[in-house]
Amino acid sequence: MKQLIKVLKASDCGLQLQPMLPLVKMLGALLLLILISTTTLQAQSLEEYLLEAAKNNPGLQAAYAQYQATAEQVNQVSMPNPEFQAGVFLRPMERFMGNQSTDLRLMQMFPWRGMLASQKEEAYHMGQAEYFRFLDKKNQLFLEVKSIWLELLLRQSELKLTQQKLEYLNKQESLLLIDYQVGNSAGPSSPTPNMPLQQPTRSTGSGMSGMGNAANPESANPGMPSGVTTPSMTSASVGMAGVLQLKLQRNEQETTWMQLQENLAVLKIQFNQVLNRPIDSPISLPEQLDAASLPLEKQAYLEKIKESNPMLAMFAAEKSALAQQQKMAQLEGRPMLGAGVNYMTFSPRLENGMPMGGNNMTMPMLTLSLPIYRKKIDSKIKEASLLQQAVEFEKKETENRLAMQWASAFRSWEESNRNLNLYQEQVALIEQQLQLLESGLATGKSSLLDVLQLQQQELDYQRKVLYATYQGHQSLLQLEALIQNSSISSN
Repeated sequence: MKQLIKVLKASDCGLQLQPMLPLVKMLGALLLLILISTTTLQAQSLEEYLLEAAKNNPGLQAAYAQYQATAEQVNQVSMPNPEFQAGVFLRPMERFMGNQSTDLRLMQMFPWRGMLASQKEEAYHMGQAEYFRFLDKKNQLFLEVKSIWLELLLRQSELKLTQQKLEYLNKQESLLLIDYQVGNSAGPSSPTPNMPLQQPTRSTGSGMSGMGNAANPESANPGMPSGVTTPSMTSASVGMAGVLQLKLQRNEQETTWMQLQENLAVLKIQFNQVLNRPIDSPISLPEQLDAASLPLEKQAYLEKIKESNPMLAMFAAEKSALAQQQKMAQLEGRPMLGAGVNYMTFSPRLENGMPMGGNNMTMPMLTLSLPIYRKKIDSKIKEASLLQQAVEFEKKETENRLAMQWASAFRSWEESNRNLNLYQEQVALIEQQLQLLESGLATGKSSLLDVLQLQQQELDYQRKVLYATYQGHQSLLQLEALIQNSSISSN
């Protein structure tokens, strides 16, 4: 793991590899891409979290170990092991040259010229393919880390806006309660602050007519239509309805606030788990979520995806490996040559009382394999050719899928930009209205309730601005996950 940590902090380099580059150099060069450049939303702490995730995430460690295991296959390509045979006679065999006691044989097979080179090349490209799988795994891990990071910022900012809206609702409710209490304490005969005073009607008739007017409330004020309550009673009923409506809104915002708190706690656990650390570890977050910006043009992103997407590079490496397998299958149709030596030990034998022979013998040997069963070899060649076609089709399908993801991400990006511009303009207009209302407070042309309601409306649009900004960052993250960025911080 120390080797991985060292290469994570090294300088930048490109994705493309030279043919037959030693795997040790390839490891040191290509793993420099483990960190990608961050966007404007990301604080320095996020880059540190990405590095921590790259070092500690079990899934990424497993992918890296798998790559290292595959890379070791290059060192496994070698000549066939020599064969040594030894035969010992329990009773010496009587031969003309003497009594043979042992028979020792050593043989080495030599593959056809080019076979070992093709095997190394095939193992090298398989190592490349596994490495690009590791890069894709790293991209998906970084996408997950940054997505959770973004949602943490979103929920944190949304929590602040919800808290501000609760404060405005509480102030507005307090004002309406004061108006309601003042309206009730004034009584039916008291005029409301916003209604003109009713002038008393002069009595021109006799006492009986005055008594009749007193007994008939409708005739007491001929200007008041039948069935209509007094102004103070209307103001009181409207005030209580407003208070109840505000209570409904406040209850809803309080529930939203509690739900945001729970979501924030769950997201922190998920973030710590992705980094493979204790779930209660503290997380450093910036104060706000700034607007995102695209470093490349729309078509430039598509070209960058085709050039540097790890999955496309993986398919290219697999196709190269299969081409070497096809070449190896063709070379298997060539004979293999073997050379060796046979050493036999003899002891003198007695013949007519005279020792005869007894000289050890050395015999050079040559062997040749005859690949006469061509059906198996032809089938291997065809198999490798068909697999190359399959990989080419898979690569084309992946290109189409990546192009669809690119188009979807840019559609989301453009939509977020349109919404962001709209909501920012709406916020600017509301701020102008607030300035006018605040100026009218001194002259009595506007009320504090109007100001509070407009401030709540501004918070609603600020929430929309927040979600549009979040959508833009998510679109940018989707685009970053489709490429392998070679711009790496060397901190």
